[in-house]
Amino acid sequence: MASPGDDNAELGTASAGGTSVSQVEPEVVNNSVYRPLDGSQNHQREKLQVLGAIQILNGATILALGVFLGSLQSIFHSFRHFFFTFYTGYPLWGALFFIVSGSLSVAAGKKSTRMLVQNNFGMSFASVSIALVGLVFLAIQLAVNKYSLKECQSSQSRDLCICMGILSNGLMSLMLILTLLGLFISLSVIALWCSENSRNRREAISSPSNSV
Repeated sequence: MASPGDDNAELGTASAGGTSVSQVEPEVVNNSVYRPLDGSQNHQREKLQVLGAIQILNGATILALGVFLGSLQSIFHSFRHFFFTFYTGYPLWGALFFIVSGSLSVAAGKKSTRMLVQNNFGMSFASVSIALVGLVFLAIQLAVNKYSLKECQSSQSRDLCICMGILSNGLMSLMLILTLLGLFISLSVIALWCSENSRNRREAISSPSNSV
């Protein structure tokens, strides 16, 4: 015949067992919920580093084209109208903006501190503005080249003028493509940080319900 003390001990053991089960189950559920989020965050950081590296290479290429354009300008003084973009300084300061923005993206992807994230976000916005200004300058240069090539028909150095016009059009077209690439990368970085911010807000809102 079981005593009341034995019944209480069994109830206590059952309740203790029930408590341990209830404590273990949420941990399993929480782990299964949050592991994919960590993986997606790492994937976004890797993507940010790749975009930053491409942006650095993009800015370095624009800078190299600007140096080549400046060397042509120093040799052919009589064809200054083909080097309007060089006088604006866009190949220099535009390239520097892209390089700094890409460097911050790589640094923020490796270590996402608050200061790096804010600086990268702000520099990406600045790079978008710089890219838009550069597109305007390059479009004006291409329009000027088209008009200058027509004027070359009555020039004494017609062949050289046509050659310089074709060379300038090729450089401006390549720089235009690289500027569009820089614009696309800057917008992609902004989109990544916006999605990361919205995901963090959703986690902050859902965390009280999970803890309850």
